[in-house]
Amino acid sequence: MATETHSATGNGLADAVGVEGHDMATAGPGMPQLDFSTWGNQIFWLLVALVVIYFVLSRVALPRIAAVLAERQGTITNDIARAEDLKRQASEAEAAYEQALKDARAEAQAISQRTRDDIKAQVAEATKEADARIAEKSAEADKAVAEIRASAMGNVEAVAKDTAEALVSALGGSADTAAISKAVDNRMKG
Repeated sequence: MATETHSATGNGLADAVGVEGHDMATAGPGMPQLDFSTWGNQIFWLLVALVVIYFVLSRVALPRIAAVLAERQGTITNDIARAEDLKRQASEAEAAYEQALKDARAEAQAISQRTRDDIKAQVAEATKEADARIAEKSAEADKAVAEIRASAMGNVEAVAKDTAEALVSALGGSADTAAISKAVDNRMKG
């Protein structure tokens, strides 16, 4: 009959839960946190839980977090110092590279200038030697020309004497060799 009474009152939730004979309005508070009679006890345990959490955090978790943060800060500081050191080394290396490049260019220019000077000296020496050889060859050629001229003049003189003698003989005169030679010699001298 009890089930009939609940069905008749229309209390479907109580029927579904299986509560018999209790009306929802007459039941005590459903959440113990809202029961004012247990608030003192709840506040005590809340304070105990907060104190325990505080001690756990302050003694265990926060020192570990602080150690991790300090380690990270140290790592960051070391990385920044290392990066600055590497940057300084890179700047020094760049300056050394620029100086080496400048020195290499200066050395290349000096080598180029020395090479040009050596080539000019070699050309001047070769020109001097060529001029000397040309002068020597020219002197030899002049000597040869003088010899040829002298030989030619000697040949011309001999031919002139022979021709004069032949002409005199052809014209019917007697050819005096000494007189023909003297006449040709006078004519050759000018």
